Amino acid sequence: MRLLASALMTLAFAAIGSSGQAQTLKAEYDVTLMGLSLGKADLSSTFEGSKYKMHAGVKLSGLARMLTGGKGMATASGTIAGLQPQPASFAVTSRSSSDQRTVRMGLTAGNVAAVEIVPPIDEKPDRVPVKDDHKKGVIDPVSALLMPSVASGSLTDSANCNRTIPVFDGAARFDVVLSYAETKNAALPGYSGPVLVCNARYVPISGHRSLRPSTKFMEENRDMSVWLAPVEGQRLLFPVRVAVRTMIGMSVVEAAKFSVEGDAKVVPASARR
Repeated sequence: MRLLASALMTLAFAAIGSSGQAQTLKAEYDVTLMGLSLGKADLSSTFEGSKYKMHAGVKLSGLARMLTGGKGMATASGTIAGLQPQPASFAVTSRSSSDQRTVRMGLTAGNVAAVEIVPPIDEKPDRVPVKDDHKKGVIDPVSALLMPSVASGSLTDSANCNRTIPVFDGAARFDVVLSYAETKNAALPGYSGPVLVCNARYVPISGHRSLRPSTKFMEENRDMSVWLAPVEGQRLLFPVRVAVRTMIGMSVVEAAKFSVEGDAKVVPASARR
């Protein structure tokens, strides 16, 4: 479940940058599993200059909530520098019916400076040790949601799908590897126009349980994708749909509604010609 949550959080949320004025993005996503509603995810992000602050939440509902009591909240802050964000702080609290865990992490120039996990992660014989090098040049799971354009041309250039996101969540280091699949037109609440469809892969590096069936399943999983919509004027891409096959079926996170306050807008690339 932690692997699934990390994959969903890393792929499901994104935010917009700023060209000078403060801007705020509020988004809500529906979360389903095998077509059945699991709950909702929400995101509130504020940008001022190159600085950003983000708040994300996930809350299960119905039977999923009865069985697990699952919900979580996460925050991150930092600056956008070049082709990826430079986070300064990250915190996440996850709750279930049986326990709760909080992770707090500070970073400097892409390197982890301090981590606090309460209660600590259990030591297990098959847990792959996290080395010092694994804490350098990384992005926390919330800041990793920022997707600046990597191509100099159109935001719908296929090259914008091709990126590797180096993630460290305080306990585990992994890569999310995106690659171009196709460009298609989408009609979703709040957006109608072209989207980049990117294939996604989960590549564990350290901190994971190597003998767990879920780890092997996610590592071999080739049925994950994300749809990215262009954000006008900001050279950024916005995930509007994420699909991840789990061990019990397909899970989908899809934008239900979002609003933008400021001069950035999510619009079809053709409208900017």
